Order: sequence, then C-alpha cells, then structure tokens
Amino acid sequence: MKKILIIDDEKGIRRALREILEFENYEVHEAENGKEALEFLNKKSFDLIFCDIKMPEMDGIEVLEKAYKSEIHTPFIMISGHANIETAVEALKKGAYDFIEKPLDLNRILVSVRNAFEKEHLIEEKKELKAIVKKIKGDKMIGKSTAIQQIKQLIEKVAPTEARVMITGENGTGKELVAQSIHELSKRSKMPFIEVNCAAIPSELIESELFGHEKGAFTSAIKDKKGKFELASGGTLFLDEIGDMSLSAQAKVLRALQENVIQRVGGEKDIKVDCRIIAATNKNLRQEIKEGKFREDLFHRLAVVPIQVPSLNERAEDIPLLSNYFLGIICNEQGLAQKIIEEKAMKELQEYHWTGNIRELRNMIERLVILCDSIINEKDVEIYGNK
Repeated sequence: MKKILIIDDEKGIRRALREILEFENYEVHEAENGKEALEFLNKKSFDLIFCDIKMPEMDGIEVLEKAYKSEIHTPFIMISGHANIETAVEALKKGAYDFIEKPLDLNRILVSVRNAFEKEHLIEEKKELKAIVKKIKGDKMIGKSTAIQQIKQLIEKVAPTEARVMITGENGTGKELVAQSIHELSKRSKMPFIEVNCAAIPSELIESELFGHEKGAFTSAIKDKKGKFELASGGTLFLDEIGDMSLSAQAKVLRALQENVIQRVGGEKDIKVDCRIIAATNKNLRQEIKEGKFREDLFHRLAVVPIQVPSLNERAEDIPLLSNYFLGIICNEQGLAQKIIEEKAMKELQEYHWTGNIRELRNMIERLVILCDSIINEKDVEIYGNK
C-alpha cells in the first residue's frame, strides 16, 4: 500500500485530503507543521507528500529544501490558498513534482497523485533497465571456466568502489578488457576511460604524456598540453604495462596518488585531479621491486585489489566459446557466409599451446576463416595453425 504524508497547519484540509486518499486505498499520515513533518521523514519513508506552502515557523518551500538536502527524494505536491505564478514556479524549481491551488479539487488531486506514482514507476523501470544494460556492457568476457567466473565476480564487487586495481597476466590474456569492464560497471562509467601504454612511450616522454607540459618546457613544446591524468579526471586512468615505467615517472605517479595533484612538465602550479587508477602488467612486480626496478610504495598504492587473468592454456574449456565468438565477428567483418569449425578441429585448438593467448587465438581464427572452406576441419588447423 502506498504511503502518503499530508503536511498542513489547517486541520480541515488534512481531514479532507485524508478522506479522499483513504477512499483510494492509500495509507495516510499527517503532520501539522514543518518541524513535525521533518521528524516524520527522518523516521519513515513515504511514497508521496502533500505540503502546504503557507505555514507558521517553517513554510512548505523550506520543508521541501530541507528534505532534499537530507537526501529524501519523495515527490512533493505543493498546495496553497495564496497561489500566484511566482510561487508555483519557485516550488517547481526547488524540485516539487506539482502545485495545486486551494480550494482543493477532487479530480485534480487524484490525477496529480496517479501521475506522480506513474512517473516514479517509470523512473524505477528506467533505473532497472540502465542497470541491466550496464551489466551487459560490462560482461564482455567470454567464457564459463571457473577462473573466468571468479574474475567476473571480482569485477562486480570492485567496480562500484573507488579501489585501485592491479591486473596481472601474460600478454594477450585480456587485461585491458578487465579494466574496461570495471570502468563500465563503475559510478564513473559516463566519464572518460583513458588508456596509457607505458611500454609504448619513450621514457623521456612518459612524464609529459601522463602529466602534460607547459609551453616552452622543452624544444617541441610549442603550446600547453594536458596530460592523461587531467584528461581522465572524473573517470578512469588505465596504466597498461606499468612495469615498464621509469623510476622518475613512478615517483610522480606516487605523489599524484597520495595527494590527488599533479604538476605539468615545466610548470610549478599544482593541478587537482580525480581519477580512478587501474594498472596492468605482464611482469612480476615483486621481482622487479627486489631488482630495484619498481617502487615498493607505488606497488602497494596500486595493488589494493589484485586480479590475476589466467592464460588461455589455463582455461582451455573456454576455447570453443571464444572460437565461435571470433568466428561470427570475423565472417561478418569479411563479408563471408558463416563458417563452422568441426568438433575434431575444435579439439585441436584446445590442445594447441597458446603463447599469445586470446590475441593469438583470434589471429588463428581469422586465418582459418580466410584460407579455409565453409567447414573448418582438423587438417585445416594442422596446416594453417603453425604448430
């Protein structure tokens, strides 16, 4: 049963509204002033609130404002016997759902109540649909193996938090996919996902890439440039292959994580940044720390939640799913009729030793699609698989 709160200093108005609403099978509660209403709202939840604007001590607009400041987002229908356009506009601007003039009209009240509940229902439906879509978007990892199911569960747990994540695993295992899934299921999903491949950027340029630079900081710095930390502010910064980052850049990244500020190369001004850091590496960072190649304090800052992505050889039961997934995509990309991989050929793929992991599997499927007939057999895999 929907619960409605009536806030009005006039007993007659409260009684009239109660009779109307109870006749429609709503549960009705009353408050004769703003203070009593706010006490009610802090103890109980309501589905709808009728609130008079003109009341002694605390008027209805103030009640509305204080309720919303307290994170109470129940729809308010404001009522007043001293109505004018300015009052109605102000109430609606402050977040009220509707405005009704006194004397109260039965049909007007019931229409407003029904519309308010329909709107709330649509909002809830929209939230549910968004959550479903968000989950689907985040569920890009193909596989039913125990290892992959465990990673999916970890992603679902860590994504809504602000915890930093360290993703480890061999090249081609899908570390970037894990990072993207975390971002897409996070509260930052509408903000940028910025990726930096630390191994692909020369050591002398990595600091400029991460933190930006001021005009004139070095010979080719002809204008100010924002770095990846600034571009990712509000969103997620994915530091891929962080094990290849220079020690000087590591020191600056550590400061950025500790203080949420950066300085551009050649600049002295502190710039506030707010980005969630997800890092990834194919290296054994604990070994790198022993060899003096990686800062231990940075490691502990980054590896709040570690996620180890298994190699393809460790999840061979997922190869049929992955192969058919890539098969469909590649046939579509190449404009070819859908091809089929025979059972014995699939078994060959499962027994293959994958040094390049999922990336290597995709390349092989593409090669088989291009070079083989509509049915890919065991012999095709032996010939074109480079075994």
